[in-house]
Amino acid sequence: MTRLKYTDNILTILSIICLLCACSSNSTNTAVYQKITAETAYQMMQNETNFILLDVRTYEEFMARHINGAVLIPVNELGIRAEAELPDKNALIFVYCQAGRRSANAANILVNKGYTQVFDIGGITDWPY
Repeated sequence: MTRLKYTDNILTILSIICLLCACSSNSTNTAVYQKITAETAYQMMQNETNFILLDVRTYEEFMARHINGAVLIPVNELGIRAEAELPDKNALIFVYCQAGRRSANAANILVNKGYTQVFDIGGITDWPY
C-alpha cells in the first residue's frame, strides 16, 4: 500500500511538471525578425501589394529624405505607438533607419510586441531604388 501511494505521488508530480512546461512553452514568444538586404526587400516589395515600410528615424531625417510610401514612427516612440498605428500584427513590415542600428532595435521592439513578419532592411544609405 505504501508503494502505491508513492507511485501515485510521483505520477501527480510528473503530471504537474508536464502541465507547467506546456503552459510556459506556449507563452514564450519565439518569433524573430529577419535581416535582409535592400535588394531582397525591393524584390519582395515588387511581389507584394500589402506591406508596411516603416522609417524609424527622426522627423527631421524623414523630411530630409525617405523612401516613397514609408510611414514614420521614430524608434524612441515605437513602443508606445506601434499597436495603435500598426494594428495588424501579421502584416509584412520592412523597417529601416539611417545606417541600420535603429532598425535592428525597432525590429526587436516589434517582435517583442508580437509582430510576426518583421524584416530589417538596414539603412536608407543602402537603398539605391
